[in-house]
Amino acid sequence: MNAIDPSAFVDVLRASRPAAKVPYYLFYSGLWDGYVTDPALMVVPFDDHLVHRGDGVFESFKCVEGAAYNLDAHLQRLLRSAHQVGLTVSKGPEALRAKVLEVLKAAGQPECSVRVILARGPGGMGVAPAESPRPVLYILVYGAGRPFMERKPQGAALLRSRIPVKPPFFATVKICNYMANALMAQEARDREADFVVGVDESGHITEGAVENVGIVTHAGRLVFPQLDTVLAGTTMLRVAELARQLEADGRLSAVDFRPIREEELAGAAEILAVGTTLNVASVVSYEGRPVGDGTPGPVGSALNELLLRDTRENPSLRTHYL
Repeated sequence: MNAIDPSAFVDVLRASRPAAKVPYYLFYSGLWDGYVTDPALMVVPFDDHLVHRGDGVFESFKCVEGAAYNLDAHLQRLLRSAHQVGLTVSKGPEALRAKVLEVLKAAGQPECSVRVILARGPGGMGVAPAESPRPVLYILVYGAGRPFMERKPQGAALLRSRIPVKPPFFATVKICNYMANALMAQEARDREADFVVGVDESGHITEGAVENVGIVTHAGRLVFPQLDTVLAGTTMLRVAELARQLEADGRLSAVDFRPIREEELAGAAEILAVGTTLNVASVVSYEGRPVGDGTPGPVGSALNELLLRDTRENPSLRTHYL
């Protein structure tokens, strides 16, 4: 172990970084009110309570053809999450929105993903939030992921998760402490599934690691879990709105938010997993048994196409920055 000379520290940072799976284009820190484009310099202070307590809230959204999709819904949820855990945004929602767009313009990437974090901020190694004098905004612009059905058009395998579900308070706020979610993602990988879904003590499904899960019944009803037990996914809510088009033309009979018992998965006509990056993924097996005829169903396929079109053509949900 050697003492690192400050003049050599940047070289040490660069040499110690593993290769990233996606490019990191730009990182903004509210501590500096500036940005860097060298991934080695995209750092957060160790005594930020974000690091050692997971004390912060976040949002992730995507940008398509130089426009942020559904930006306002994501920022509104960020502010709701912040309020729920007692984090304040001193400059208000309009200043937050302006800063995000300023960062996107500086990054100059028409196709990208964005992570916005409002952290408790640096201040000490205790647990009390009062140690941190003020929250800090961090923004990372990074490579866009590919939608699930583009990567795996044959559909997804879903299993029941063995990880305990979050209580409603923590499930409904998008906090940075994602240990349960991380364990679910690892569980899916270890068990050779695409996704896992939580089941609560009452036998109702909750959500996946980063996905909302819903069903299409044989009566043609699109059903998602009620919003007081899961995160109100922006994609889930948008898909529910788009589904009204299928209801209008008779391909669906209704769109509901209600408790879904696990046994309803086995008897569903279709199971859907939805999220910001994956869009609408059709689940073709649950617990190793086929869903429907074991191929992507018509409702999931139609909703995925509607969502793809919405991201590229809906001017009311596209915020241009380039």
